[in-house]
Amino acid sequence: MTAGSGFDAEAEPYRTRLARLGAVAAGHRDAMVPADASLWPDLPFPSLTETPARLRTMARAYALEGTGLTGDASLAAAVATGIDHYRRRVYTEGADPVGNWWDWQIGTPRKLLDAAVLIGPHLTNRRSGALRDAVDHFVPECRLNDYSGTSTGANRVDLCTVMLLRAILRSDPDKAALAVSALSPVFPYVHEGDGFYRDGSFIQHTFVPYQGGYGAVTLSGLATLFAVVRGSPWEITDPNRQVVFDMVERSFAPVVHDGFCMDLVSGRGIGREPYGDHRKGRGIASSILLLAEAATAAERDRWQRMVKGWASRNTSVPMLKAAESSDLGFHARLAAVLDDDAIPAAEEPVGHRLMAMSARAVHRRPGWCAGLSMASYRIGHYEHGNGENPRGWHTGSGMLYWWGEGHGDQYSDAFWSTVDPYRLPGTTVSTRRLADGAGEGWGDTCPPGRWVGGATDGMYATVGQHLNGFESTMEAFKSWFFLDDAVICLGAAISGRDGVPVETIVDNRRTDALLTVDDAAGWAHLEGHGGYVLPGGARLETLCEERASSSVTRSYATLWLDHGVDPSSAGYVYLLLPGASLAETRTRAADTGWARVLANTARTQGVEVPSLGITAVNFWNEGAAGGLSASAPCAVLVRERGDGTATLAVSDPRRDLSELTVTWDRPVAAVLHGDPFLASAATGATLTLTFERLAAHGGGSSTVTVRL
Repeated sequence: MTAGSGFDAEAEPYRTRLARLGAVAAGHRDAMVPADASLWPDLPFPSLTETPARLRTMARAYALEGTGLTGDASLAAAVATGIDHYRRRVYTEGADPVGNWWDWQIGTPRKLLDAAVLIGPHLTNRRSGALRDAVDHFVPECRLNDYSGTSTGANRVDLCTVMLLRAILRSDPDKAALAVSALSPVFPYVHEGDGFYRDGSFIQHTFVPYQGGYGAVTLSGLATLFAVVRGSPWEITDPNRQVVFDMVERSFAPVVHDGFCMDLVSGRGIGREPYGDHRKGRGIASSILLLAEAATAAERDRWQRMVKGWASRNTSVPMLKAAESSDLGFHARLAAVLDDDAIPAAEEPVGHRLMAMSARAVHRRPGWCAGLSMASYRIGHYEHGNGENPRGWHTGSGMLYWWGEGHGDQYSDAFWSTVDPYRLPGTTVSTRRLADGAGEGWGDTCPPGRWVGGATDGMYATVGQHLNGFESTMEAFKSWFFLDDAVICLGAAISGRDGVPVETIVDNRRTDALLTVDDAAGWAHLEGHGGYVLPGGARLETLCEERASSSVTRSYATLWLDHGVDPSSAGYVYLLLPGASLAETRTRAADTGWARVLANTARTQGVEVPSLGITAVNFWNEGAAGGLSASAPCAVLVRERGDGTATLAVSDPRRDLSELTVTWDRPVAAVLHGDPFLASAATGATLTLTFERLAAHGGGSSTVTVRL
C-alpha cells in the first residue's frame, strides 16, 4: 500500500513515472551528507517533514519494480543510515517534541516507519530496535487508551496506522491487535464533537466541518488499513465498520462535484494551494475505489460508477492525468474503471442534502450545483491555525458557492488569494476591518445563534441562519429557498452598531464576463454565468475589477446591497438564477407572480412558488404565514404534487423542542405516510400535526405525506 501496486511497470505511464522516481531517489542518495545538524545540507534539522519524506521516496524506489534501483542494496543501506542518523539526532527517545504535536506522533514516525518497513532487513535489529523505542516514546500505548483530545477521528486513524507500522517493524502481534482494536471508537455515529454524524456531517477540531480535510484522511486511512489487514488474524470485524461504508454516499459524495471537493468542508485548508479542491476530490475518489475492494458487490458497483462520472466530467484538472504524478496505485484502479465499458459513468444526482449538524447544505440540479456554509452555536465562523486561512472570517456568514456548466475552477484558480475577503458571495457582513487570524484558532469562533438549519424533502429545501456577525454587533436573519432553476434569498432585521456599512453580497464571481444591469427592471445578468433578480426594487451595487495577490491577478464581478451605516431593520429579497441567459433573466424579472414573499421579518420568513406547489416558511418564533402556523421555532416545507397528495417536511433547527404543533390551512382527507416523530395528526378542513422529541432528530427533517 505504501509503495503502490496493481500496475504493469513496463507499461506507460508507469514506466516513465517509475524511472523518474528512481532518478529522484538516486539524487537524494548521492546528495546525502550526514552531519550533526542535517542529513542533507539544504534541510537543516529538525526538518520533521522533508527529511523523512526523502527517506521514504528512496525506500519506495528500492521496493518498486521499474525504478532502475529496484532491490539496490546500496540504496537500502543509505536509507537505513539516514533513518538511524535522523533518529539519533532528532527523533530520539527523550527528545523535546517542539512545535506541532502531530509531527512527532503522526507525520514523522509514519514516514520513518514506512521507509523502514520497505527496506526490510537492511535496517538491522539494533537500528530497528532503536527506532521502535523512539516511536514508543512519542506514541505510547496510552495514546490509544482514551478516545478524546487529539486522539479522535482522523488523528486516531493516523495513530493506529503508526501503531500498526510499529508492529510490522518488530513483528509484534500485540501491537497489531492494539492498532486494530483502537479503531473501534472511530466507527460509531457521534452526537457531538469529532466524527461522523447520521446526517452525513463530519466534524474535526470540535467545531469544523471537515470532509475535505480530516474526513478525507480518515477515509483514506481506514481504506488502507482495511486492505492491509484483510485476510490476516487482525482483520477488522467490528460491526460498526459499516458506518464507514455508508459514509461514502452519505457524507463524502454530497460534497464532491464533478471530481472536486467543495471548500465549505475543508476548514483552514481552503487556500493552501491552487486547485486544492481538485486534489482533495482525487484523494476521496482514490480512497473510495480502494475501500470498494472490501465493500459489497452492490456498493462497489455504485461507487465505481460514481467515481467514473466524477473523472469523466472533471475537465479543469483531468483526474486520470493528475493521478500520474501522485498515486500510481490509484491511477491503475481508476484507469481500469474508465476502460471498463460495463461500468457506466453515473450522472450528478439531483436533489438536496442538508447536513444540519455541520450547518452545511448542498443543492443539485441539472447544469448547476450550490453549496451553503453557515455558522452556529456549535459550528465556527471559520478556522485558522498554523498561519493558514487568516482571512476566512466570513466563510460561515452564509457563503453561497455555486457552479454552473464549465465553472469547475470558479473557487480553485487563485480565488482565495485574490478575492475580497469582506465580500464573499451570499454573505451579510459588517465591513468593520479585522485583523489577520482574528478570533480563537482551530475553529473556536462559534456565534451564539441556535436557529441554523432548515427543512428538506430531498428535492427542495428551506434553509435559514440566525446570523451574528463575526467580531461585530451585526445581526441578521437569512433564508434560502432552493428550487429548480433558482435560489430565493431573503434577509430581515439586519442591524449593526459598528459605525460602518453593512453589506449583503449577492455574488462575487471570478470572471471578466460582461455584466449587464437594469436597475429600473430590477435585474442583472453576468454573461456565461447566470442572472439576478431584485423584485423589491433595491439598488444593486456593482464593481468589476482586477485583484492581485503576491504572484497572480484575477478578474472579479461583484454585486452587493448596501444596507448603510449602522442599519436598524434592513432587509433584502433577491433571486439567484444559475445558468440563466439574459433573456431568461429578463423574463423572470417581469414575471412578478412566479414567486410571492409571504413574510420577511425577524419572526418569519417564507415564500410561495405556485408553479412548483411549494410553500416554505422559516419560523424564527411561533407564528403564521401562507396558511401555515407553528407553535414554536421551526422550518416547514410544503409541496403539493399535483396528483392529489402533498408532503410536509418539518424540522427543529434549534434542536431543543420536546413538542411542536404545525397547522396547515388546507383541507386534508388522510395522512398516507407518517414519521417516527409524528405523535398525532388531525385531518379535515385543516391539517394539524403534532411532533414530539424533535430535539433528538439532530435538526433532520420529518416528512409527512397526506391526501388532499
